[in-house]
This record gives sequence, C-alpha cells and structure tokens, in this order.
Amino acid sequence: MPVRAEHDRAVLAGLLGRDPVLHAYQLGDLDDFFWPYTSWFRRGDEVALLYHGADLPTLLAFAAPPRVPALAGLLGELAPVLPARLWAHLSPGVESALAGAYRVDAAGAHWKMALTDRARLAAVRPAGVPLDAGDLPSLRELYAAAYPGNWFDPRMLDTGRYVGVGEGGRLVAVAGVHVWSPAYRVAAVGNVATHPRARGRGLAGAAVAAVCGRLGDSVDHVTLNVKADNVAAVRLYERLGFTRVADYGEYLLTAVAR
Repeated sequence: MPVRAEHDRAVLAGLLGRDPVLHAYQLGDLDDFFWPYTSWFRRGDEVALLYHGADLPTLLAFAAPPRVPALAGLLGELAPVLPARLWAHLSPGVESALAGAYRVDAAGAHWKMALTDRARLAAVRPAGVPLDAGDLPSLRELYAAAYPGNWFDPRMLDTGRYVGVGEGGRLVAVAGVHVWSPAYRVAAVGNVATHPRARGRGLAGAAVAAVCGRLGDSVDHVTLNVKADNVAAVRLYERLGFTRVADYGEYLLTAVAR
C-alpha cells in the first residue's frame, strides 16, 4: 500500500487514539491551535506527522514494537519528499529506514512517561501562579538561564496551563504544557525549569503538581517526554506519579546528495 497524505482529522484521531499515551503529541496537534502547522502521512494504519511550527520541521513517527517494520516502511517511502534538514522523534528501529537518504545524527535516547499514580501526585504540595503573555519576558529570561535551547511556543501561555514560582520579584521556576487538548483528552507537560540558584528545593515538582491540578478532569492522559539520562528529572517525575511507558530517539536528519 503506497504512502498518501491524510487530511481527515477523524481518520487520524481514530488511528492515533488506539494508543493515546504513545501518540499524545500527535493527537494534540489535531487541534485547530496546531493543525495549520502539520502535514500527515499514512501507509495502511501507520501514521507520520511533519510539524512545521518550529525553526526546523520535526518528524514524529511512533509505533509499538510489533508495528515498527510497518512504520519503517512508511518512512522509507516518505524519505524522498521530506525536507533536506529536519529533527525527528522516532520509535527505536524506525530510524534505519531513513539512513540511506539522510545522515542520521542521534541526539539521545528519550522516554515517554505517563501519569499513572495520582496518589503520589496528591502527596506533593503544588506551588506557583498562572502565567500569561505578560510574563513572557520573565519566562524567556528564566529559560535562558535554566533551560537554553528548549523548544517553547509562546502561544501556549494562552492556554492558562503555565505556572510560575517567583522569588524576590523574579521568576525562579516554571512548568507548562507542550500539548493540552480537551477535545482529544490528552496533555503533555513540558518546559519545566528551575533557575540554577533555586534548585534542590522541590520548586519544579511543586510547579508540575500545580499544572497537573490545572489540567483537572479536562484530559484522560497526562504525558511527558524526558531524556533517558536526565536522572534528576526522571526521579522527579517518578516521585510525582509518572511511569515510563515507551522509548524513542531524537535525531537530526541531513539529506545526502539527492
């Protein structure tokens, strides 16, 4: 079955909804908020998303282990029409399908985690106040000091799901969301950071707890991505009730001569 572009959100939601935790980011990108920045491709039941809303386009392609060969087949056929340079977030083993068309530079192993133990979350006292667009300069200053190079879409402040902890008139900790979709019942926590001078006091955990509280019952699945070797972050999320549910790799893809 050949690869084809898919423009029907209902079809995509049905396919991705088979595993909403694995595909939380993609489900969230079906919302009007992100949809204009997306291109979708199908081969049978496998789906790949090319997101254009970042400095470099980002390819997202995930599958449970038994379906990896089918997903790799999709990417192998898709490779000739992808951009010459892009980021890719891929399930383990899928990257081999792109190796002939691209130089594949690994940017590290990552985990997908999901909130599975709300009792642990309830044991953490939340802290912080909601942030909005007026807080953008302070937020950029914090990210420059604590999380340089992170991917942050300022429009997400409009969701009301960013929380900041202030001290001495300055923002010292923040947690927010990359995705929040009541329509598709998924959220992805992200952009969590603490100023280096304020670390070790539980501020990031308190801010994440506050964000999860603000999600309330608007979603069924709360997820996040974390670098596998970021031991401190993994321990923090486990303390909050998140568990590892899938692995994936991040890659920088640069086309070889076409």
